[in-house]
Amino acid sequence: MTRLLEILLHTRYYLSALAKWVALAVLIGVSCGVVGVLFHLGVEWATAYRESHIFLLWCLPLAGLFIVGFYKLTKTEGQGTDDIIDAVHMGKSLSILLLPAIFVGTILTHLCGGSAGREGAALQMGGDIGYHAGLLFRLDDRDMRSATLCGMAAFFSALFGTPLTATVFAMVVISVGVMYHATFIPCFTASLVAYGISVWIGVSPTHYTVTAPALDPTTLLRVAALGALCALVAVLFCNTIRGMGKFFRTRIQNPWLRVACGGFLIIGLSYLVRTSDYNGVGMDVIRRAVEEGTAAPSAFLLKILFTAVTLSAGYKGGEVVPSFFVGATFGCVVGPLLGLPAEFAAAVGLVAVFCACVNCPLASVFLSVELFGSDGMLYFALACGISYMLSGYNGLYSSQTILYSKLKAQYINVRTNSYHAGDLPDDHSDLRVKK
Repeated sequence: MTRLLEILLHTRYYLSALAKWVALAVLIGVSCGVVGVLFHLGVEWATAYRESHIFLLWCLPLAGLFIVGFYKLTKTEGQGTDDIIDAVHMGKSLSILLLPAIFVGTILTHLCGGSAGREGAALQMGGDIGYHAGLLFRLDDRDMRSATLCGMAAFFSALFGTPLTATVFAMVVISVGVMYHATFIPCFTASLVAYGISVWIGVSPTHYTVTAPALDPTTLLRVAALGALCALVAVLFCNTIRGMGKFFRTRIQNPWLRVACGGFLIIGLSYLVRTSDYNGVGMDVIRRAVEEGTAAPSAFLLKILFTAVTLSAGYKGGEVVPSFFVGATFGCVVGPLLGLPAEFAAAVGLVAVFCACVNCPLASVFLSVELFGSDGMLYFALACGISYMLSGYNGLYSSQTILYSKLKAQYINVRTNSYHAGDLPDDHSDLRVKK
């Protein structure tokens, strides 16, 4: 009888925890779904309006000045995705004013032709919503971190229509090598709710029609080669963004002058290439690469340059959709040289470059299924594994922690990009180049 009572008490404890997290996840999912849809519609409107009013490109420096001023007004200057990651890592507090700051800043960046994505804003706004929902529920420190992850997953799902990818991505992106299993139900519930709201309002999930070749050893080798090349492209992408950011901050220390100079540089580059393909998100270019197999040979390099200048100068947005652009156009051009269909190679390139940039192979495999279907999942998994291993310890998020070596079963616990910053502890010998 005593044993039965203990079991009932434990069951009640677990059911109570489940009810708490489901209630919180629904609240976060609804909030992120509504704000996410508004943000999605805002970015789409900004893109369409800019494309029909070319003169708005000349307003980019002015928009940049407004963004700097708005961030100073809200006292959120310098805050970004790395701060959301730190909120999970170290329990760092987040200002609710980051939500309107990144919302307005990203819309203005896209309206006036800056080259940036949406997911950086999604992770920041979602994490901020999740954090303050946790405050509303008076959660303790550890649960606050889980609530932040819920918001990240929900907002990502609302924007891209990929609830499973969003869930796994939020669970693994913070500390590579550890999956926060306790957050699966909260993150998945919030993602499904946000996804349902976005579909109900009329936002179509991101999906492409791609035909994967039949499984055979020769094609596997070709996909592996493409994955290896995508790792190099991802390293170039991450290092260019990081190097350009350091250059801008060092050479132009005044943020007002920095954002204005960056705006004029984007204007000059846009007129030099004589196309608007590299302004804004670039979803049409991604679609053409994946579904039509067409891309300019230099497209991936130009997108890297445009994105690096935009974000380094102080404009707002994310790096993940630009990584989609870079991977898709690179794969589309290089794939046929390896004997792969251009459309399929573009899809593989999109996922493999994303994987190497965020160091999340499992989430990247789920992304391939939700974007392209499950027919080519083994090919995508191979490309992700190769690109993840060969990309080293680079990444888009410097606050991300890589807990285990990519070369051996060894605990290392280093921040992404630490090796390249020269601040590794002496005991991480597996990361150092042996002379």
